[in-house]
Amino acid sequence: MSVPTPIHKDMAEQVLLGAMLQDAETLDKVISQLSEEDFYQPTNQTIFHNIKELAADNNRVDAQMLSSHMMDNGQLEQVGGIDYIAQLVGSAPTSNNSDYFIKQIRDAAILRHINVVGQQLQQMSNVSDASAEDVLSKSLEAAFSLEDSSRSEDDELKTAYRLSDEMLQQLDEMSQNPNEFGTPTGFRDIDALTHGLQAGQMVIVAGRPGMGKSTLGMDFARNAALHKGLPTVIFSLEMGGHELMQRMFAAETGIRLASFQHPENLNSNDWNKLNALCHQVEKTPLWVDDSAIINMSTIRAKCRALSRKVNGLKLIVIDYLQLMSSGKTVENRQQEVSNFSRQCKMLAKELQCPVVVLSQLNRNAEQRADKKPELSDLRESGSIEQDADMVFLVHRPEYYDREERPGEADVILAKHRNGPTETFNLAFMGECSKFADMAAGFENEF
Repeated sequence: MSVPTPIHKDMAEQVLLGAMLQDAETLDKVISQLSEEDFYQPTNQTIFHNIKELAADNNRVDAQMLSSHMMDNGQLEQVGGIDYIAQLVGSAPTSNNSDYFIKQIRDAAILRHINVVGQQLQQMSNVSDASAEDVLSKSLEAAFSLEDSSRSEDDELKTAYRLSDEMLQQLDEMSQNPNEFGTPTGFRDIDALTHGLQAGQMVIVAGRPGMGKSTLGMDFARNAALHKGLPTVIFSLEMGGHELMQRMFAAETGIRLASFQHPENLNSNDWNKLNALCHQVEKTPLWVDDSAIINMSTIRAKCRALSRKVNGLKLIVIDYLQLMSSGKTVENRQQEVSNFSRQCKMLAKELQCPVVVLSQLNRNAEQRADKKPELSDLRESGSIEQDADMVFLVHRPEYYDREERPGEADVILAKHRNGPTETFNLAFMGECSKFADMAAGFENEF
């Protein structure tokens, strides 16, 4: 059985190489959009490599320059000599339609890549002791690399005018709808200062164990999905889905969280509240993934698919960063966490959706007299602070001293890339698993 020849576009490769030797604009365009590996024929790969070398030091590259350069490095005869170079120049189009040929070459390269990846995955899946999760993870990573390689618009340079016009349109929308811009957190003072969580932002919510960082992240998600109807997804690596729902139902109904462990103590009024909320949740655009082991490739795939389904996610919550794993043996855990942090930021930019990432703090805060956390306490990675657009640090003094401000919490906005920092004083209602604005009877108008 003969092996089918991989898809390739010989004529398009020759036309483009010839055009690069005659037109400086085409030369720059092709170099910026194609790589050596995009060409199928080894001869054309070698010629492209040499043209690119010459272009690094010259504004133009012509056939004579190329021939001389390849003669010097002993590669001219390997590609067919001066005759083949002349053939390339003769095949070049008289008009500049390089975009058409660039697309042909890129499409063929992607299809060849898909074929290779498919064969590799098939071989992996046929190994008797292969891990299904490992094969799936590699499949998703391969799919992402293929999708990324097929994009060209995001790599284009944008004029300052285009960016200015988009910025002014954004400002106009904000001025016309000041209370609808961003994904609201549900907390009066936080939303007043930040105008909500913005598209493309990575937001860190950090704290020591027991401070309530998961509760605050859940509050953000609960407000966005349940109160505002905004598509939201939670990836919980620590708590199971049922536990998350118990916390959400406790926060919404005011039923003590402890009662969910002893449902025989729930009265008829409690059951009415729970059933009514369940009917409301039926229409709520909230999704939960409570997989105990999940990596960024899987998170990215699920977010992309869900974003397409709902025509744009408005909030992603990941609980929490230090529980994530790449599934690989690593020597440097800090570098691995740094990579997760960077990928979370890239996900926020790609989907134009705020990504709230919960993170642990190290023990340094507990060695201070006031126990108050600082940015430098972010655990395992200094790049978390660098990547984040906003960092909230959760601090409850009563955790260390029951007599100090019981029922209160400080949510410290320690980093705010686009605005001032501030400390917000909130009520902590641990028995119902939620934070709340301190002012009694306040009705959120954000």
